[in-house]
Amino acid sequence: MEPRDRDRGADHPKSADVQNTGRVIVIGPYLRARHGAVQPGASDARDFEARLDEATGLARAIDLTVAEALIATIGQIRPATYLGKGKVDEIAGLIAGQLPGHGIELVVMDCALSPIQQRNLEKAWNTKVLDRTGLILEIFGRRAKTKEGSLQVELAHLNYQRSRLVRSWTHLERQRGGFGFMGGPGETQIEADRRLISERISRLENELKKVQATRRLHRAGRQRVPYRVVALVGYTNAGKSTLFNRLTRADVQAADMLFATLDPTLRAISLPHGGKAMLSDTVGFISNLPTQLVAAFRATLEEVLEADVILHVRDISHEDAEAQQQDVEMVLSQLGIDPEASDNIIEVWNKVDCLDDAHRENLENIAARRPPERPCLLVSAATGEGVDTLLQAIEDRLAAARTTLDLSIDAADGAGISWLHRNAEVLNKELHDGRYEMTVRVDPSKRDIVVDRYHAVPRVA
Repeated sequence: MEPRDRDRGADHPKSADVQNTGRVIVIGPYLRARHGAVQPGASDARDFEARLDEATGLARAIDLTVAEALIATIGQIRPATYLGKGKVDEIAGLIAGQLPGHGIELVVMDCALSPIQQRNLEKAWNTKVLDRTGLILEIFGRRAKTKEGSLQVELAHLNYQRSRLVRSWTHLERQRGGFGFMGGPGETQIEADRRLISERISRLENELKKVQATRRLHRAGRQRVPYRVVALVGYTNAGKSTLFNRLTRADVQAADMLFATLDPTLRAISLPHGGKAMLSDTVGFISNLPTQLVAAFRATLEEVLEADVILHVRDISHEDAEAQQQDVEMVLSQLGIDPEASDNIIEVWNKVDCLDDAHRENLENIAARRPPERPCLLVSAATGEGVDTLLQAIEDRLAAARTTLDLSIDAADGAGISWLHRNAEVLNKELHDGRYEMTVRVDPSKRDIVVDRYHAVPRVA
């Protein structure tokens, strides 16, 4: 067992009214690689230290006081307790040895525990145990602000809890129903709880269907305008919300902590040549993102599926940037987006202001050698560096599906000129002999209107 000294200020919201909610031990039970082989799975590509740091950041994200953080390397997963008996006893001794008044109220295991493993560990340590899935659900439960976000989090939480009604609660052993000598045993309390949870899940799923229908209406409305959609995706704490604020001049919460933003936000952005697009900020991804959350947040993540351009924001200064990229691409694959085959993804290498000159020069050379269909741009959302280049890249990618037209219009046709400025992207406008010679770029849905009304001629590439 390897104890770690923790920076108690990291990943913690700086607010005067925040109070810590309990002392915890964070344990990283990581499988050792056998014979030098790399364990399967993107999350295992990380260094154990980095994985433990992330787990500690998750605990602090809900104001827990991390008393200890330990790496527990294991050779194999034990069906009963996940850890081996020796490590279980060692941690039990650590918990029992805490000073009076400074006891451990919770143990966080940075892994997915089965219900029986969780119950056995709670009995062995005489304290509550929370696995990675439960911890992320707790964070999401705190951060959800909108009705839609709350519905999605509650649905994920209920699906998680439904399989865990096997705890050592005495009331689950009682039976009710019937009376006198004629009534049967009725249903056990655990069966009643499961039935109530199932009924609540059904109601939530019906409500979320209404949310999905509303989102479809919103998307249909944007397509009629039409507004092109640009979606931000990326690992949590990669700087998506800071970049969102920089591009839209909005005031979305942006903080140096995991899952600072949960509820989706859409704002209009102005492109270099006067065009408009809708920018969508989505929930951050993380390694081993619970499948319950991916399913529950599908209504929100459909914004990514419908996006014309996807900006994959990466914290390029992070030591595990490559592993984080793999985790994000894995979630995109679960949503039905093939990162390798998709031609609408732009990688945004954020936080370049945190790099030294040598590292930055190396990344610039790598970016320059990338093929045009898989571009990557170096930016700093904090300072604004590279943002103008990013906006131009977004506009170029959106323009790839648009048609460029040349037309001539009478300068006295103010209404016609105004319509073009509202519904097309005016690239050039010159006045010659009382007529405006214009070059415009239009969406496919309005191409025929412009051609018929203004006798426009498509420009030959």
